[in-house]
Amino acid sequence: MKEQLLKKISDKSITAGVVGLGYVGLPLAVEIAKAGFKTIGFDLLDDKVNKINRGENYISDVDGAALRALTDNGRLEATTDFRRISEMDFIAICVPTPLDSHQQPDLSYIEHSSIQIAEHLKKDTMVVLESTTFPGTTSDIVRPILEKGSGLMCGKDFYLAFSPERVDPGNAHYKTGNTPKVVGAIGQDAEDVIKAMYESFLEGGVYPVSSPAIAEMEKILENTYRNINIGLINEMAMLCDRMKINIWEVIDAARTKPYGFQAFYPGPGLGGHCIPLDPYYLSWKVREYAFHTSMIETSMMINDRMPEYCVQRIANILNEFSKSLKGSTVLVLGVAYKADIDDCRESPAIRVINVLRKKGAIVRFFDPHVKFYTDKGLIYKGEPALTPELLSEADITVITTAHSCIDYNMVQQYARFVFDTRNATRGVRKRDNIELL
Repeated sequence: MKEQLLKKISDKSITAGVVGLGYVGLPLAVEIAKAGFKTIGFDLLDDKVNKINRGENYISDVDGAALRALTDNGRLEATTDFRRISEMDFIAICVPTPLDSHQQPDLSYIEHSSIQIAEHLKKDTMVVLESTTFPGTTSDIVRPILEKGSGLMCGKDFYLAFSPERVDPGNAHYKTGNTPKVVGAIGQDAEDVIKAMYESFLEGGVYPVSSPAIAEMEKILENTYRNINIGLINEMAMLCDRMKINIWEVIDAARTKPYGFQAFYPGPGLGGHCIPLDPYYLSWKVREYAFHTSMIETSMMINDRMPEYCVQRIANILNEFSKSLKGSTVLVLGVAYKADIDDCRESPAIRVINVLRKKGAIVRFFDPHVKFYTDKGLIYKGEPALTPELLSEADITVITTAHSCIDYNMVQQYARFVFDTRNATRGVRKRDNIELL
């Protein structure tokens, strides 16, 4: 089985499947197809499947021309028919892993995908879970589902591994194709074939570890590291505001040290799918071991309260102008969770907007990349353009996402007052109506 798979990888006769065609799955499917493999994307949503089959791109990090070329030549296609899993030699699971209403891990997408794969899994197939999750998911949840549903044995009839996705939307340098890949497989043969498969279409290299649990914990460490350091700098920002010290200048000074310091920056909270969620996965899992992740949980609490802190700062600024937050018009610039992307998942800007509305503010927003967003089943439309009139009509303008295409000199010129939570206005010379987080 191993030697046959290695040969099929070498001669590009592998048929690859990617389950879940979102921010992780579609870029991965494109990279596999670009390398010369027949690639099929699986998703439950007809809209995504139909767009791919028409060569229409909906993920900003994917090259639209490359996607169209791959669909035109038949190298890449998409389907909702999971019976076609039986055609696959390699399957990557790239489905969401959200938190439920109680902030506990929701593995339903992983479990449902595993059940569907198991029904049609054939011998000699490589299966890799890429969805971020807690240690033990691959071995203790995915493996039993695959074995029970297929009647096949892991390590003997099919190969299984965990390889965490490393997608950074909007990163101009590191994409799916050139980012190093960690692989934790069950057994040496599985490591050999799955490592060879990834190396056949990724340029960033593959780093094998001894088990899926190591790879699962590694991913959580990556994002918990960032969560904790962002929590630290957010708390420092609150302290510096109390002491009337510019935190941004403090960070700029500290980052001149060539060793022992990595710059993190404050903001209105954490966004995206990974950093705000992964620490919750870990803190939930460690309860089985009677362990309390005090530092992690403290950073989570700090970051979680940043939207409310930002709203309080907004209220304080309005108070200086003898205005109440209730009834004031607040213009929010940016609802994407970070600069220069259209992704609103877990965006702190939306949390800021929700708190503002709850306190009676009239909120308008503009985002050059996001024309509307959906929250709790409701659709909120943004302003069509950022104009002097829009800026001057607002009692305060709040920058929650530092999109590089916005003219911040114009913002400063026409806004009554600017509260900048991202230091987006650092290049603006006149600053008498600007306050930084």
